[in-house]
Amino acid sequence: MKLIKYLSLPFLAFVVVACGSPALTKQQTYPNIYSERPLAIAVMPPINNTNNVEAKEFLYVTLSQPLCEKGYYVLPSFLTMEMFKSESAYDAELFINAPVDRFGSILGADAVLFTIINKWEKMALSSNIYVEIEYRLKSTHTNEILFERKGNITYDASVNTSGGGLFGALVNMAASAIKTALTDHIKVARVCNTYTLSDIPAGTYSPTFDKDQTLRAGAKEFKQTVK
Repeated sequence: MKLIKYLSLPFLAFVVVACGSPALTKQQTYPNIYSERPLAIAVMPPINNTNNVEAKEFLYVTLSQPLCEKGYYVLPSFLTMEMFKSESAYDAELFINAPVDRFGSILGADAVLFTIINKWEKMALSSNIYVEIEYRLKSTHTNEILFERKGNITYDASVNTSGGGLFGALVNMAASAIKTALTDHIKVARVCNTYTLSDIPAGTYSPTFDKDQTLRAGAKEFKQTVK
């Protein structure tokens, strides 16, 4: 009995460790953003690792709105784009792993947002669009990462029309293919931005600024299907 007792203790401890790990709060997950309190954000041109050359533009024009809604001041994209071009900074690949303090001194930005498009596939037969994007917010003061998250979004463009059987299935497939072909890619980009950036702590201009530290943080990498 003593042997069974002693053997059971480590087992119970393992169960507690494996099943009882508490969910992390936003303060625990993003401590740097709370300590630095960035005000102004410069959005870098996305890094596009896909064959969809237009994905970079689709994403870039939709990044400012969700950040503004979270309470941050986002530097106007047309001004930052001109600066990026003049400073040969349009290729964000050159800066994502390098110091970004120059963007603070030149633009007055407290942080720089990098995005990496790993997947942007439109599948007509399955009526889905698959998008995978990484988001990385870096401080221009310390070069530390303030926020980092990856979103894996499946946009379901399927259509259910009336009618059953084989004919109904063929009609649904055709309708879904047409809808997928006509789907607004801007909408897909907005959906991915909204879901992924919803976890960023509130900025200075938000009524919930400095009040969300104890809220549960979302997963650093997630999957979501939306219609």
